[in-house]
Amino acid sequence: MASMDPREAFGRNLRRARQASGYSQEELAQRAGLHRTYLGSVERGERNVSLKNIIAIAGALQIDPASLFDGIGDGPRGGEP
Repeated sequence: MASMDPREAFGRNLRRARQASGYSQEELAQRAGLHRTYLGSVERGERNVSLKNIIAIAGALQIDPASLFDGIGDGPRGGEP
């Protein structure tokens, strides 16, 4: 079984966190200082999001940035360097 692309997994985690917070994409984007269409493309796994934007998004959601990486890197190599 092929593993999910890390961008898709990140986007899935972001969408879940956003929905749990009750924010629309537009509300979260505004709080994070990003454009709504950019945030939507991150949620769809179309973007390789920067660390700066990950921190901004997590801050707007008031969550630990690490939670957006849940399930990413699991698999045969796991946490190997």
